[in-house]
Amino acid sequence: MYTPKHFEEPRIEVMHELMRARPLATLVTLSSGGLTANHIPLHLADAPAPFGTLRGHVARANPMWSDFAKEVEVLAIFHGPDSYITPTWYATKQETGKVVPTWNYAVVHAYGTLRVIDDAAWLRAQLEVLTAHNEAGFAQPWSVSDAPREYTEKLIKAIVGFEIIITKLTGKWKVSQNQPAQNQASVIAGLNNSDLRDAEAMAALVAAGAKRAQ
Repeated sequence: MYTPKHFEEPRIEVMHELMRARPLATLVTLSSGGLTANHIPLHLADAPAPFGTLRGHVARANPMWSDFAKEVEVLAIFHGPDSYITPTWYATKQETGKVVPTWNYAVVHAYGTLRVIDDAAWLRAQLEVLTAHNEAGFAQPWSVSDAPREYTEKLIKAIVGFEIIITKLTGKWKVSQNQPAQNQASVIAGLNNSDLRDAEAMAALVAAGAKRAQ
């Protein structure tokens, strides 16, 4: 991933926060037919330090778990907030007119070796942890034990688990750090007054990036 220095996010805790907030990752593997991408919710565990471990599962019918190059690292891409930035928001537009559109975004790339785990007890534990994480914000969180055990045991037989011990993390926060302060402020105002998806979250990231640069 091309990452200019001013867009680099090296802090592991910040990257981990995004990975936990937006766990649906694009998992890229090398199969016998070339590159393959699957979209899978992954749970991040802190150990081992410093980067942690990703755990997930796929349908047994999905060839991802049986057809991948074991000697090649896999890549999990976590997508944070993103937003189109119109040049009409830039304060300097009135001064010089030298402004163009861009796209702001935050992403994390996690690399590591994929290990397949075809074990019912491990899968149930992984499902319980993953479900508890994603149900935490609900008033009445659902848990795996709420469903009949014979029903969940049948479903578990139809999936295969895996884990990825992370060997490298790369974070890119492209959030207007390359703009002067007046443009950062006007982008924040423009986002907050727009109906764009992720506008509020992106405005917060631009504000945090501007504060960090001070």
